[in-house]
Amino acid sequence: MTTVRISDDAMAVALGADALAAAFVAAGCTVERTSSWGMHWLEPLVEINGQGFGPARLDDVAAILGGSSAKAIGVIADHPFITGQQRLTFARAGKTRPLSLEDYQATGGWSALTRARAMERADVVAEVIESGLRGRGGAGFPAGIKWRTVMEAAGDEKYIVCNADEGDSGTFADRMLMEGDPFQLIEGMAIAAHAVGAGQGYIYVRSEYPHAIAKLNAAIALAARHIAPFQLEVRVGAGAYVCGEETSLLNSIEGKRGEVRAKPPLPALEGLFGKPTVVNNVLTLAAIPHIMAEGGSGLYAQLGIERSKGTMPIQLAGNIKHGGLYETAFGITLETLVNQIGGGTASGRPVKAVQVGGPLGAYIHPDQFHLPFDYEAYTLADALIGHGGITVFDDSADMGAMARFAFQFCAAESCGKCTPCRIGSTRGVELIDRIRAGGKVHADAVEALPQMHNARKAGRSRDEELALLDDLMEAMQFGSLCALGGFTPYPVRSALKHWPEDFS
Repeated sequence: MTTVRISDDAMAVALGADALAAAFVAAGCTVERTSSWGMHWLEPLVEINGQGFGPARLDDVAAILGGSSAKAIGVIADHPFITGQQRLTFARAGKTRPLSLEDYQATGGWSALTRARAMERADVVAEVIESGLRGRGGAGFPAGIKWRTVMEAAGDEKYIVCNADEGDSGTFADRMLMEGDPFQLIEGMAIAAHAVGAGQGYIYVRSEYPHAIAKLNAAIALAARHIAPFQLEVRVGAGAYVCGEETSLLNSIEGKRGEVRAKPPLPALEGLFGKPTVVNNVLTLAAIPHIMAEGGSGLYAQLGIERSKGTMPIQLAGNIKHGGLYETAFGITLETLVNQIGGGTASGRPVKAVQVGGPLGAYIHPDQFHLPFDYEAYTLADALIGHGGITVFDDSADMGAMARFAFQFCAAESCGKCTPCRIGSTRGVELIDRIRAGGKVHADAVEALPQMHNARKAGRSRDEELALLDDLMEAMQFGSLCALGGFTPYPVRSALKHWPEDFS
């Protein structure tokens, strides 16, 4: 009997994978549901004896089984999109059944946890520091330093919190990992718990990820005996973007309003329920089992460049021909990622801009495509790597409108706690509208009030409005309590710098 392998990843399911699997069963085949290979333009991707067929539809079933399908792509593992990668975090992608403990153990699962628990806590933390692993959620803070702070902190209880509130546009690596290899995340969290002395962990997932939530709950039940006495629980968020910020996330878990806490104290010292807490992103914690495998920390540190060590699961999205997940060592350029690996735009038009790092990331001009994918290189270019999401735009994009959207997005998602973010984002939308209209002809009704002593009583030219916009962005960048307001100027400034013609 022919065995057919089809992903049960949410994207594949959205494109008809369940109906396709049922059709193969009706044709007399055995169907195994696996994780996704990450070649999203080929989903649903069918695998038979290692050979791939995609994107497969119901009317392709007979031809695929008959050996005459035009959807054949050859051996999946030999596809250039796969062979060019350095897969560590996603080494099992496309190869294992997500909820099979047998598959997980057969591919090295739990060996890193066994090794870590045989070591002193300080030695585990030292290996994570040696690896050079930095937080993959956006900030890029050294994971081992955070762990050491929590390990050394005084407290009768400590917590491990996984930030799975993946809200950036064009990002899906967290979802893929939770749906496709949940045991790896669980093992990483159990290792972190041993390292810092925590007994309880929480995975905070946004409600828009029902498939991931179901997989995680099932995986936690199956893995309970492997990770005991560490206990793990899924908490579901309501979808607030600001809850991707760690202190807002902690408030949400505690049942409070999801808004930013002032720092200090840092969550590492006073986090969840006032106790020392490790808060790491999904990809950070999922990298731990590889690092804690025998000799893994040294091997991990050899990958990448400068202070950006290891690999990054990069997500290619937007107007791109070959969208999907591409895991590779730091140092690769956007030219390679977008034009060679991604195949350029799906529309066939020239690339105009690439936004890296989600809706708060800068827009990168093609003239900057030589930049190495590196935290410090992007910082010097006034840009962000963030969660590794890359969203491509062709030459039909209106960058003035995109700059306006950055403010609009911030206004909609602000928790409201700090004035620069809450008020500045709304004023930013108004300023962009006036700049694109050529300036402000008259003082508005509020400015004209006699009690508004410091308000200007006349209109402003376009250049004066641009200067006011710059002042506003400085106030948001340095006055906001968290990165939502603080990073909103990045997309606006980059759009103004590279495409000023789109603001007239």
